Amino acid sequence: MDMKALVYTGPNQMTYRNEEMPTPREDEVLVEIRAVGICGSDLHAYLGHDERRPAPLILGHEGAGIVHGGEWDQKAVVINPLVSCGKCDYCLTGHTNQCQAREIISMPPREGAFAEFIAIPKRNLVLVPEGMSLSTASLVEPIATGWHAVTKGAELSKRPLVESKALVYGGGAVGLAAALSLAAQGCKQIYLAETNALRRETVEKANVATVFDPLTDQVVGENTMDLVVDCVGNKHTRIGASAAVKPGGVIIHVGLQDSLEGLDVRKFTLQEVTFAGSYTYTMQDFKATLEAMHNGALGALDWIQERPLSDGANAFDDLLNGRIAAAKVVLLPEG
Repeated sequence: MDMKALVYTGPNQMTYRNEEMPTPREDEVLVEIRAVGICGSDLHAYLGHDERRPAPLILGHEGAGIVHGGEWDQKAVVINPLVSCGKCDYCLTGHTNQCQAREIISMPPREGAFAEFIAIPKRNLVLVPEGMSLSTASLVEPIATGWHAVTKGAELSKRPLVESKALVYGGGAVGLAAALSLAAQGCKQIYLAETNALRRETVEKANVATVFDPLTDQVVGENTMDLVVDCVGNKHTRIGASAAVKPGGVIIHVGLQDSLEGLDVRKFTLQEVTFAGSYTYTMQDFKATLEAMHNGALGALDWIQERPLSDGANAFDDLLNGRIAAAKVVLLPEG
């Protein structure tokens, strides 16, 4: 039996076509995908810049849908796409995102969620609260990434968030999520740098941060920020983060646009700046994010644009050419 899927078939190529229906393994269930977001890592792979995601491959890891079979049959769920071993020290202490045997859907050997169906371990599913749309539920994954980064930054910082000045680089879903998470966790002085004018407008509507264009506006001075969360992760944002962070401050590096240059390690050493990477989230972060979304702590969550999965190739093109104001594009399988 076949299903429809949006398949990465080579650099700058996404093909909507028939693919074989996944067969769940012993510990897995089948989920009918109803909503799936496009992530920056999907765009990176689409451009041919991610050797971990070779073509042909079904991308997409921000999924929500309906369970088919088992005790949760017909239940609405959101998918934690990070599949850990469940047995190592990292997993047993709750740090599943550091599991050295971890897999993530949209990366071999696991196909992704730009499809009508996906097979996933039941332990990776979280029930969607009643009344929450599946498009909104699909935002849990990118928001949890921002939530985890902010939580990590707060743990490493010498100053409570309520007394801190924080800078976020990037106005996409993860950057906006980081700003919303900062506000939800008590931070009052938040700045967000974004070069795309359309995205700046979207972030400004959330009303949680002073939004500016780092190419033209010198809103943030040197040595002024207690916490910097870099949700872009390129040379330019690392240079900006290095300059902005206070002595004794913290930089949390989330984005993976490139891995070259930009860090002022001399300053980090002389001024005891803490630099830390932040990768995805734990299941605790994932569930805490869903609860914060449900109780309204993260705002209206109306910064998405929905498109049919069959229009996914055009959505990728529009995102790469800066034609979309929404912080997140959510694809909807038509099945």
